[in-house]
Amino acid sequence: MLGILSIIVFLPVLMAIPTYILGKIKPKLARIVCIGTTTALFGLTMLTLVFYRYGSSTPAFQLVDTMPWAPSFGLNYIVGLDGISLPLLIISTFLSLLACAGSWDLINFQEPEYYALFLIFETGIIGVFSSLNLILFYVFWEIVLIPMFFFIGVWGGPRRRYAALKFLLFTYSASAVMLFGFLAVFAYTHTFDYISVNGSPTLMSQVSQMPMFIQLFASVTTFIGFAVKLPIVPFHTWLPDAHVEAPAPVSVLLAGLLLKMGGYGFIRYNLLLFSNAANTLWPYFAGIGLITMIYGATVALVQTDLKRMIAMTSINHMGFVLLGTFSRDIAGVSGAVFQMFNHALAIGILFLMSGYIHEHMGTRNINELGGLRGRMPLTATLLVFGSLAAMAIPGLSNFISEYLVIAGALTANPIFALAIIAPALTVGYFLWMLRRVVLTPATGPRNELHLHSLIILAAFLVPLFILGAYPGPMLDSIIRPTILRFLGGGP
Repeated sequence: MLGILSIIVFLPVLMAIPTYILGKIKPKLARIVCIGTTTALFGLTMLTLVFYRYGSSTPAFQLVDTMPWAPSFGLNYIVGLDGISLPLLIISTFLSLLACAGSWDLINFQEPEYYALFLIFETGIIGVFSSLNLILFYVFWEIVLIPMFFFIGVWGGPRRRYAALKFLLFTYSASAVMLFGFLAVFAYTHTFDYISVNGSPTLMSQVSQMPMFIQLFASVTTFIGFAVKLPIVPFHTWLPDAHVEAPAPVSVLLAGLLLKMGGYGFIRYNLLLFSNAANTLWPYFAGIGLITMIYGATVALVQTDLKRMIAMTSINHMGFVLLGTFSRDIAGVSGAVFQMFNHALAIGILFLMSGYIHEHMGTRNINELGGLRGRMPLTATLLVFGSLAAMAIPGLSNFISEYLVIAGALTANPIFALAIIAPALTVGYFLWMLRRVVLTPATGPRNELHLHSLIILAAFLVPLFILGAYPGPMLDSIIRPTILRFLGGGP
């Protein structure tokens, strides 16, 4: 019998059907079913915390569900959670709930189709973070691309078709390269399974015995697939176009969740599965992460479109994930996982707020948004807090994750002290934006957001403050034991 994790994986796609049908009868019903489903999923995710066993002596993967799929071809349905995937499951269901709620104000046509695709996306993203079979992982990976393509191409801005096609070409091509790596692994190991099913050999045991040239090939090809999704320089050019054209709630999903697929892949596969290759390639991968951090922050400095600036800061912050991962240090890798969780919240509030501001002010041009604190004082206050989170100010959990990444990187090589340039630049361009948007004289009539919109935005900040004050439950109880197991010789 399949357990709670499989229910979480498949409930959204099953509910997509009644969402579409009821939405055709009355569009409001599609919204209600979607928000009800995402609320239930977040509740079920919180319930997994009750069943999850904490500490270093627990099994490597928990809440595991298995079922034969096509076992003679190495295909099995296997899902499970550990300290890497559990934080991403939590943030996936929480961000989906907030993005669905935010869509009520910002999506006003073809709602049945939108909310049905929204739930399909949620199944795909949860499946990616919980799959323990390479081909199952790849199937969910590809499922995510379909709704995102339509989100951008149908509900996007004036250049939506160009942005959607560019997104699809970049990400699908990278996925094909990634698949070559998976197939190379199977050709040698004869298994796609991360854990044993009925006594069968596992990837972890078989990959360690692979010839080095095969492991290097698999590591490089999968790195390319994950690098485009993260994205890293020079594979990043699809991201600003996709963000600028996508509706704000979709940008929340795109930056908050879809980019994390790449970071998760780096940790789960490039670092932990192909560990021998990582011992050879880590200086190059970490160096690319450092370049990505500094480049993203530098380019963000010259942006005048608020949403495009936020998109470039995503590239900057995802560079932290890559650098922390290939520091191969307990603190650095733990910080990379925590950074993905924190970044999803900080970037989520900024993207959703950019949509609200555009709708109420009629522009996203930073130079034309002066006096925001007079017209939208509460929104301006939340913009300040969201910017503080993106700047990784002490007191918010973003500071802890970035500190851990830089500390881990310095352990790997002192040259990575250059990483401190990125947060310095980040503070610079956010202060530049706030000085023009918030700190200018208050002008114009009041045009504040509705209370429910303000509550949605404020909800992004709550976990950042809680975990900023007390990160132990996430870092020490969930993330660190798993990282120790794989990197520190834990049980």
